[in-house]
Amino acid sequence: MQYRTILKTSNSLIDLTPLVDVVFLMLIFFIITSDILPLKSLNIENPTLEKNSAPLTTQLIVVMDAQNVIYVGSKKSILDLVSLKNHLQEEVSQLKKQNNSIEPTVVLSVDQRVDYGSFLRLFSICQECCPRLRLVYKPSESQHAEYF
Repeated sequence: MQYRTILKTSNSLIDLTPLVDVVFLMLIFFIITSDILPLKSLNIENPTLEKNSAPLTTQLIVVMDAQNVIYVGSKKSILDLVSLKNHLQEEVSQLKKQNNSIEPTVVLSVDQRVDYGSFLRLFSICQECCPRLRLVYKPSESQHAEYF
């Protein structure tokens, strides 16, 4: 028994399946390669001091927000205190390789609402990984007004 189908070929229909596949692949690529959490979007209140410091060239940024969440490096990797030491040692060794064995500086930006014990644990871990440390602070208003 033979079945006959009568279908007319039409040039007006376009198959959009490959286009949708490519769009989803591009979307996934851009989501994975983008910085999801920029550092400026973190609400960190640094304490004020009356001294200003110059920026350093080889530095590794470590941020602790008010909820004790730790962000490390330019990719803002979220870590806990247990895995922080290993991650910092890897980052410091990579920075040494990139900058001709120049010792990098770990820059600590800690929210002023973080309790002192958590700050000290973070500080001691960073000090074990890299002897050069720098704390980020906001200049006081009187000192800031003198520069302008």
